[in-house]
This record gives sequence, structure tokens and C-alpha cells, in this order.
Amino acid sequence: MPSAGRPRTFDMEAVLEAAMLLFWEQGYEATSLAQLRAATGLSSASLYGAFGSKEGLFKQAVGHYMKGPGGAVDVIEDATISPREAVAGLLHGSIDMQADLSHPSGCLIALSGTMRAPGEEHAGVRETVAARREADRTRIRACVERGVAAGELDTDADIDGVTAMVHSFLLGLSTQLRDGVAAATLHAAVDVLLGNWKRG
Repeated sequence: MPSAGRPRTFDMEAVLEAAMLLFWEQGYEATSLAQLRAATGLSSASLYGAFGSKEGLFKQAVGHYMKGPGGAVDVIEDATISPREAVAGLLHGSIDMQADLSHPSGCLIALSGTMRAPGEEHAGVRETVAARREADRTRIRACVERGVAAGELDTDADIDGVTAMVHSFLLGLSTQLRDGVAAATLHAAVDVLLGNWKRG
């Protein structure tokens, strides 16, 4: 009789960590299956058996990232601190995470899988990171609304505009850090941005 399938003999967390770091450094399209096999130690059969495809591995690597370094953005939902403190924590914390020398600089979500190659071969990859960015926009918007309700912002504040300002700043950190802009400079820029988080 055929066997029910061999149990996995690899460390899933270690594999996802290795794949995450490679996608983070190089982006989705520039990362080859050969590089993924070398980084994870998996054979092609094991990789496809566990993840189905390179795209499947990428999607799980994104989830791994959000449970790890990418979790720096979760402070935006912390209702135990003021909305302004939540935005400060989001931006300052993201700079600290993205500038950490123990992993690639920048943000995997901002840097990976964003380009549109001809055809729809990588549509699922783009949708994965776009959905993650949309989730962050939604959380930032809720914080802005909380800022209005708390009296930190004017009642007629442009909620969509403030949301876009914060989210665009967050996404822009990656290219700034990859270009060599000092983290201290970006922290100072956050303080300038927060100077606009006030009633008129």
C-alpha cells in the first residue's frame, strides 16, 4: 500500500526565516528557486510539497514577517495610548526595525512584489502585499478617527489626507534607508510630521 506521506523533516520556522530574509533583500522576482533551495536547504520536491510554489512560499514568508519584524506596525492599534502616541510608536518603531543591522534594511512589504511584470503570472504576489498595505491603511485611518474623537485633531480634519500622510511616510522609510539616509534623520522627520498632529 502507498504510504500516507512522509512527515516533514525540516524546521518550518527556520525555512520561513531564511526565505523571508532572501525575499526581503532581493524582492520576489529577483529571488530564484535555486537561491531559495540553497537558503532553506530544501530540495525542489520538498519546497513544492510544503508550499506548492515559489508564490506559496512567499505568502507564508510574508505571514512570518508580520509575526516578527513586521509586527512593529501593530502599535497603531494600541488603544491604551493616545492616538498621537500610537502614530509616534508606529513611525519611530518602524525606523528602528527597518534600520536594524541584523536583517535587510527597509520593509519587506514596501519593497517586495510591488512591480507589475507583463501578464498575470505574479498577480497573487502583488495582491498579497497590496492587501497587507491596505490593512495598514485601515488601521492608520482608525487611529486618525480616534485622534479626532479624542480632540487631538480638529473635527473637520481631512481624515483621508492625514491617513495618506502617515501611511506614505511609513512606506517611504524603506527607500530612504536603502539609499543610506541615517535613521537619526528619519526620526527627526517623524517629529516634524507629528508637529502637524494637532488641532488647528
